[in-house]
Amino acid sequence: MSDFVVSARKYRPQTFDTVVGQKSITNTLKNAIKIDHLAQAFLFCGSRGVGKTTTARILAKTINCFNRTEAVEACDQCDSCLSFNSGASLNVYELDAASNNSVEDIRNLIDQVRIAPQLGDYKVYIIDEVHMLSSSAFNAFLKTLEEPPKHAIFILATTEKHKIIPTILSRCQIFDFSRIKVKDIADHLASIATKEGITADPEALHLIAQKADGALRDALSIFDQIVTFTGNNLTYKSVIENLNILDYDYYFRIVESMQKEDIPSALLLLNDIYEKGFDGHNFIVGLADHFRNLLVCKDVRTASLLEVGENIEQKYIDQSKQLDAHIILRSLAILSKSDVDYKSSKNQRLLVEMAMMQLCSLNQELEKKKWLTDPVDIIPFPSQNLRDNVPATPKPNAPIVRQAPLVEHVEPKNVSVPIGKLSSSTLSIKQLMEKKEEEQAASNIMPENMPMNSFSYDQVKMLWRRFAFEMKERGMETFYNAMVKREPIQKTETHFVMDVDNQIQVDYITPHLQEMTGFFRKELKNYSFEVSFSLNENPEQEVKYLTGKDKFAALARKNPNLHTLKTTFNLDIEF
Repeated sequence: MSDFVVSARKYRPQTFDTVVGQKSITNTLKNAIKIDHLAQAFLFCGSRGVGKTTTARILAKTINCFNRTEAVEACDQCDSCLSFNSGASLNVYELDAASNNSVEDIRNLIDQVRIAPQLGDYKVYIIDEVHMLSSSAFNAFLKTLEEPPKHAIFILATTEKHKIIPTILSRCQIFDFSRIKVKDIADHLASIATKEGITADPEALHLIAQKADGALRDALSIFDQIVTFTGNNLTYKSVIENLNILDYDYYFRIVESMQKEDIPSALLLLNDIYEKGFDGHNFIVGLADHFRNLLVCKDVRTASLLEVGENIEQKYIDQSKQLDAHIILRSLAILSKSDVDYKSSKNQRLLVEMAMMQLCSLNQELEKKKWLTDPVDIIPFPSQNLRDNVPATPKPNAPIVRQAPLVEHVEPKNVSVPIGKLSSSTLSIKQLMEKKEEEQAASNIMPENMPMNSFSYDQVKMLWRRFAFEMKERGMETFYNAMVKREPIQKTETHFVMDVDNQIQVDYITPHLQEMTGFFRKELKNYSFEVSFSLNENPEQEVKYLTGKDKFAALARKNPNLHTLKTTFNLDIEF
């Protein structure tokens, strides 16, 4: 018969210092032993494989050792330690509450508690999966747990602390065992591989540690499985094949396709992933985790949160430098939505493919919005008057310029331009003053002592974009399209012209021209600013109909009766 012993048993820690990833708990227990402040009952909580039962056994062994070391560890040489190592110690009693959860089982335990230890100072009772005890068994255990004999110590271990009744919790010192870090598990596996004479890639050990999800026992089981599969040479590729894990390389290649806006390449990679039997949902989750790691690498302060091998970490750092943070955040938002929608989707593969296409189109999407958010460098006007560069008389074929009519300077009396929906009775004094200033700016009246600050063409362009976007938000698509189609034409230092395509746009823009002029005057703090429009009557220019209203305008030019019909009956035509 084979003498093989699984690594989880063969390399089970025997001292506090060899417990992996629970330094705070082991140090607390060592100090309690050192100053003789041991409680009568302990509750060890935590997920599977984090060292609860192992720590309980080490505590039981150490408190009964006759020759403890200066580091408060068992000597492994006295009679108590030798009997414990051989499994023959009468001072340690282990009970599995999953199969011994009745009142009768607890009564038998209470009967044994009365018997004093024959060797050593304490009798330790370790109850595993204590949350499985019945309610009656818990109640029968209360009195003994609160006032046990001096020689009795209870150590309760559970993975589900919330199932234990409060009266039990109040009688115990509670220690919460944390999940073991990936690095700690990988380092422990590396030390075992060295002892066993196994060659192991660091990336492979990190992958095993990640798969274990914080449980050292699971990591050791996976380690044994892969060693059996590959022999004494444990490689990254063998781990991927054995555990059916998607290679990091796929995620890096997907991001490269996204940067190149190469949708076909991304879809082919996705098809390859499906053909290898991987689930689309797991791929979405893995890709989201990949972008999370890229975001983590953007700052050296958060780079320590990356739990991968050194070679993979360098790849993440290199790729993160090629992506802007807002691209990564937008990608995470797309993948998060796909993750939420996956289970309810009727065509799940199409959902994943749409996510890939959206990722590859991110640069185009952001490019379209760039004009709304891009800051514009402010360049001051030259000192020379710009009128010198404008011809005095227009050319014969020049388009007709329709300028907003100028009103002679008069005192502002009863100027009333609707601004918002608030009445003056609901406005503060400051708001009333601002409202009055906006009313004056929106009109063509030139009040005395109004500011005439200088401004640059780039400032006008930036405000031009902003006003166009505000008009779009108000549902004025025709106005928006006219503004973004061409940049403003500067005629004089303070006079700018908007080039429009047809009379319909002229009729649409004219009622809002004063509002537009007032907006620029207020924002630029220059009340000599003027905006007009110019009708582009070039028949050779190809007209693009961007909205349904533009299409209707084109039809109305061919048949004016359509426009009359729509105006007469106040029709709202939908396209």
